[in-house]
Amino acid sequence: MSIAIKIDLNDRLYLRDPQQTELGQKIIKHGILLMDELGFESFNFKKLAKAIQSTEASIYRYFENKHLLLIYLVNWYWEWVSYLIDIHTKNIEDARKRLKIIIDTFVYASKENPTVEYVNESVLHKLVIAEGTKTYHTKLVDAENKDGFFGNYKRLVEKVAEVIRECNSKFEYPLSLSSSLFEMANNHIYFAQHLPRLTDVRIVGENFDEVEKMLENFAFGVLDR
Repeated sequence: MSIAIKIDLNDRLYLRDPQQTELGQKIIKHGILLMDELGFESFNFKKLAKAIQSTEASIYRYFENKHLLLIYLVNWYWEWVSYLIDIHTKNIEDARKRLKIIIDTFVYASKENPTVEYVNESVLHKLVIAEGTKTYHTKLVDAENKDGFFGNYKRLVEKVAEVIRECNSKFEYPLSLSSSLFEMANNHIYFAQHLPRLTDVRIVGENFDEVEKMLENFAFGVLDR
């Protein structure tokens, strides 16, 4: 499915909007690929500059540091998932059906690529799974939260929580369930691939159906109690 979209992100994440220039798009494209290949700890702007045949100084004109680049990329993914939820649940009145679609989107969002040539959604999904929590599990989280760095994630969680409330208006923890479903989707894909004794699901190739089934059991299990 090919979809043309414009991703709007907090302008405090960058010094210059990378989506607006060819060099900026290269930074996004190769930042995703290289961070996935090397891991966040081993990734740096010197290596990125070499990959895009540019200079470190040119990259610093767009992002102050690699942490902000990671937050930018993860925000891009949060906004992409939110957009998919909007288009897939449009005109569907049944809340339970919408929640099932949301769970499927959490698990399989990377399979639907927008017409943004410089973003490989499949690799970005891998990056979010492996490195996503490093955006907010830091000492800077409170200051960065005040700057609105996690607004895209909050809006995504609230969007899903509203559907959860429609499924069961008496359920006390809609925000908790919403964020847990998103994090569980990523965590259990990661566990199945790297730490299989931490999960009951099994993954063969790019088939995440067991993760989707587990999330549905978890969500409707607590909502229907």
